[in-house]
Amino acid sequence: MATGEHRVRLKAILTEMDGLFEHFFTWLDDQYDPDTGGFFYARSSKESGKFTPDIESTAQALNILQRVGMLEEWNPAYKEKAIRFFQNKQDAASGYFYDEDPNMRADDVMVGRAISYSSNALRQLGGRPLYPLPDPFRDAPAYMRSPKDYAAWLESIELSNSWRGCDRLCNSAPYLRQMDAEARKPYLEEALRFFERIQDPETGLWGEGSWYVRISGTFKLHTFYGTFNVPMPRPEAMYRSILYTLRNEQAIDMCYIRNPINLLSSMNAQVPEAEMEEIASITLRNMKALLRPDGGFSRELAHSPVAPNVAQVKEGEFYPDMPKPVPLGLGLIEGDMNAGTQAVLIRTQCYELAGLQAPPLVLVNS
Repeated sequence: MATGEHRVRLKAILTEMDGLFEHFFTWLDDQYDPDTGGFFYARSSKESGKFTPDIESTAQALNILQRVGMLEEWNPAYKEKAIRFFQNKQDAASGYFYDEDPNMRADDVMVGRAISYSSNALRQLGGRPLYPLPDPFRDAPAYMRSPKDYAAWLESIELSNSWRGCDRLCNSAPYLRQMDAEARKPYLEEALRFFERIQDPETGLWGEGSWYVRISGTFKLHTFYGTFNVPMPRPEAMYRSILYTLRNEQAIDMCYIRNPINLLSSMNAQVPEAEMEEIASITLRNMKALLRPDGGFSRELAHSPVAPNVAQVKEGEFYPDMPKPVPLGLGLIEGDMNAGTQAVLIRTQCYELAGLQAPPLVLVNS
């Protein structure tokens, strides 16, 4: 917790961070589509006429409203339209939720996120799916047939890109979560043994890639540990790696700004005063670089990505199992919903890590 001079400087940094959101909520309001009850990914998505509101962008917009305390006060008519938006995305035969682009169905990570986003959004809004959700046992992949099959599957996941590989490893968590404790035990033991064996003891990170890619993969894997309330091994090494990455690497993606902060928060890290001031200062500088004239934030440094399901990859970096792009916008220098929801979360968690109360973000320009 910050005290004395560090507290004063830290408050000033966080107040400046608040100022980045001056026009953000006007931008957010502009992404709403009254015809469908959903939200567009970016301004170019809406103005080009080439795209429709999508599951992730709409759920992310609702998460933003919830984080700033606005969802409960949201117009009831808008809530009803949003409920219908998600209900209309559900496939009657399978119970899964899909956007119009057929390539989405081929990306197991997107499909897994869509059912989570949609079911959570419906719960937030007081709605329900129209059809039964997929049966996790009926639809479980072949690797869940036995702990031995599960162990073989874990070994098969390519970790040349830690971010993508760890994301895929985490896709098994929902199946384990649905099991009773006794049935889950041998599966969970296989996973935890595997994860600890392949963790780099020096860095505390998993897989390969740039520092930010490995931090991002480690953050993904932390969600697996958190699901089962298991502490991650080697947190001290992990913390040193986070500091090294923030100090020495360029954050070319909003995920690279969010994931270290989110990881520190998930770890319940006790950050020393001087280092918290440094972390907040670096984070503020990185966020400024992604703030756009339209009031939103871009996912990537150069522009908003056309297809946010394809992660940022540095030149020369191998990215196995590259999913087919699911375009949501034109990739202009503009704000996008994926970055927006992360920016709000970053701001919230920076205040929490600093041990300070976050003031409300006032809609001064809406």
